[in-house]
Amino acid sequence: MQRVKLDRIDRRILADLQADGRMTNVELARRSGISAPPCLRRVRALEEAGYVRGYHADIDPAALGYNVTIFAHVGLSSQAESDLKAFEDLANTWPEVRECHMLAGEMDFLLKIVAHDWDDYQRFLTTRLTAAPNISHVKSALAIRSAKVQPGVPIELDSNGEFEPIAEDE
Repeated sequence: MQRVKLDRIDRRILADLQADGRMTNVELARRSGISAPPCLRRVRALEEAGYVRGYHADIDPAALGYNVTIFAHVGLSSQAESDLKAFEDLANTWPEVRECHMLAGEMDFLLKIVAHDWDDYQRFLTTRLTAAPNISHVKSALAIRSAKVQPGVPIELDSNGEFEPIAEDE
């Protein structure tokens, strides 16, 4: 995976793709101030360099009956690398675990878990999570609401939040 040096057009492309991954190449090129063929080449280069890891649809959990989101702080009995990796591998097999982050500090992992309801989560907690090997303790926090959900990272734009279109040189 070869990294490419990001210029302002690349940053604009990344910002626009992050906001709307279904944007057409023609629209992406228009917003970036270049024509479609060089825009497509840039997108492919950004993908090959690992800046773009993939594309997905943002599904409304409640529309599919997942009405609760829980953040579980998980402590392990052993923090040996093999035990940490074993827990990560196990968490990857649980479809209701949507995110798994290893932490520095008091807790070893933070899991984001979706469930149909609180009882559904309690079943997961007692039959899978706390029953898993090496689990020392779990602290659960029920999300009441989300004020901000913004995937990705901040991408630096100019002071107006946009780039001025530049002359096409590619």
